Amino acid sequence: MEEAFMASVDRLKKDYPWIKTPLVVGAPMRLIALAPLALEISRAGGIGFIGAGTDVSTLEDELLHAQRLLSSNPMPSYGLQTNTSSTSTLPLGIGFINWGAATVPSLDLIRRFRPAAVWFFAPHDIENLQYWTTETRSVAPSTRVWVQVGCVTDAAEVVRHCHPDVLVVQGTDAGGHGLVQGAGIVSLMPEVSDAVEEMVRKGVIEEEQAPALLAAGGIAEGRGAAAVLALGAAGVVMGTRFLASWEANVAKGYRDEVVRAKDGGQSTVRTKVYDTLRGTTGWAEGYNARGLINKSFVDAAEGMGEEENKRLYQEELAKGNRGWGADGRLTTYAGAAVGLVREIKPAAEIVVEVREGARRVIELVRRRVREIEL
Repeated sequence: MEEAFMASVDRLKKDYPWIKTPLVVGAPMRLIALAPLALEISRAGGIGFIGAGTDVSTLEDELLHAQRLLSSNPMPSYGLQTNTSSTSTLPLGIGFINWGAATVPSLDLIRRFRPAAVWFFAPHDIENLQYWTTETRSVAPSTRVWVQVGCVTDAAEVVRHCHPDVLVVQGTDAGGHGLVQGAGIVSLMPEVSDAVEEMVRKGVIEEEQAPALLAAGGIAEGRGAAAVLALGAAGVVMGTRFLASWEANVAKGYRDEVVRAKDGGQSTVRTKVYDTLRGTTGWAEGYNARGLINKSFVDAAEGMGEEENKRLYQEELAKGNRGWGADGRLTTYAGAAVGLVREIKPAAEIVVEVREGARRVIELVRRRVREIEL
């Protein structure tokens, strides 16, 4: 197990030579994680992702924006080309939600901009995911493939058929979209880790085909990051924590709610209500999303009809920042760790804070173990 863990870390350092460990990754939050947030996370030694989601109509503009930001303020290369030439690799990733298209409408952008990674999530089926991974590797061999999963069965199927470079294991505490039925990261991560190790041991996959495992869902600070490292993760992925960064593309009302919210297990809920009201439908039946409880959800739970709830939601949009809040109606996707998010900071500071916090916790645990042994 220790050898597999170190091999994953070494591979991540080779593929992304600017990173510092423990690795902190910014989730590809659709419409929220754009070029400024993604690059600041990478500059701080993490890996940032632009959240393209299902709509790639503005993706070229975001990638060009990233190139301009790098041109005006280059990152140290650490052996990786990060300039704006046609042979360079962008030190960030792109996240796609796969149910929205049977083919890849952005292969040309992947070929042109050569992101360090692409992140795939929620495919129609395994054949669709195989197509995306195969075509991506064909047009951009230096681009690494990440796949997000939420259960052991999906993890095993993805590893067997698609051989991702990185497997993002998402527990049900995560904000935004994920599986309706799932497990928290504390039990899910070690079970996925064991399943991958068994696949190697039985010869289902070669040892070099075993992906690096990253943990997502319910992680917002150093203690959570240290915990999932002990569970077998080679790094952590955070979305909710970066909602309270200055670089996140969110309204002030949304950001303020993330900082205000407490007791995340009680103040958030997994539901399809918010997708219905926002018009972001098309997700498979097995998916829903976690967000802060507000009037839209409460009224739906108490029997308000869908059309009336939609009408009130549209009216709330006109209120701007006042439309968010427990007594508001606008959607605030956030994870169960939202109660640990207490202030707004630059994204780079968040990366360093979580990374250094995890190191301190790990050292504290070492000291405690030594004291127990004495």
